[in-house]
Amino acid sequence: MRLARPNRSLLPPRGFTLVELIAVIVIVGILGAVAGARFFGSSSVDGRIFADQLAATLRYGQKMAIAQNRNVYARLNASGVALCYQSNCALGARVLAPAGGNSNSSSTQAACADPSWACEAPPNGVTVGATTQFYFDPVGKPFALADISPTPVSTFATLTVAIGGSTARTITVEAETGYVH
Repeated sequence: MRLARPNRSLLPPRGFTLVELIAVIVIVGILGAVAGARFFGSSSVDGRIFADQLAATLRYGQKMAIAQNRNVYARLNASGVALCYQSNCALGARVLAPAGGNSNSSSTQAACADPSWACEAPPNGVTVGATTQFYFDPVGKPFALADISPTPVSTFATLTVAIGGSTARTITVEAETGYVH
């Protein structure tokens, strides 16, 4: 017995129409253009990364002051942020970076020279809006550089550091507690 073949005109059409294919290509092209611009335009990402590095470096300095029961000096300027055990940041008084090395980016190499130093520099197109130096005492409280250690009275005022780039960010160090956010 022979089975009847179905009539092809009764079967639903298969595949995509030309309009559907063009619509998908246009949507993928738009998504690719937007994602490509964000991917290749890295200045906003660089600003965010440096802001996070700066905050982490300052938190690390506070924790090192507490852990080692000694003052840790933080130096902020256009070259970036650096941590030292003395205000002059002499060669033997530099705080070692966590895990033995900083980011070692090209800007950090140029500004900090020593890859084992807790020092970070902003990438091209990113600026640091504060030039100051202060220290964390052995209990983690921030003090102005002019405050002679040991002193119970701090003249350190809440510090707000603006990180410039295509997207501005701010890092704040609270006066009484040294909380970095």
